[in-house]
Amino acid sequence: MTAYAIARLRPAALHRDIAEYMERIPATLEPFGGRFLVHVTRHEVLEGTWPEDVVVIAFPGMTEARDWWDSPAYREIAPLRSRHIEGDIILIDGVPEGYDPAVTAAALRKELDSVAD
Repeated sequence: MTAYAIARLRPAALHRDIAEYMERIPATLEPFGGRFLVHVTRHEVLEGTWPEDVVVIAFPGMTEARDWWDSPAYREIAPLRSRHIEGDIILIDGVPEGYDPAVTAAALRKELDSVAD
């Protein structure tokens, strides 16, 4: 099942370290099947506030996502970003092919009905 690394990054001043990080990150993703889906592209806020930039990287699975994050190649370049850009980063599983939220809702209703009785 596809997994994702999602970053919500606060705006930062330009710095040479950030340019170097961006140049070097593709090589860290390649061995783990990682690829950018979103990289600091324009976004439209529909509810709430969201001044931060967004990055989404897809991996074949959670194992590959964790292995990338923990890899010596990524750990080496991570400070180039983290010294200059604050943010929140998560790894998250996607949903399986054919996922239907109505099935999840039915299970939730069944659980709620059993608690109400």
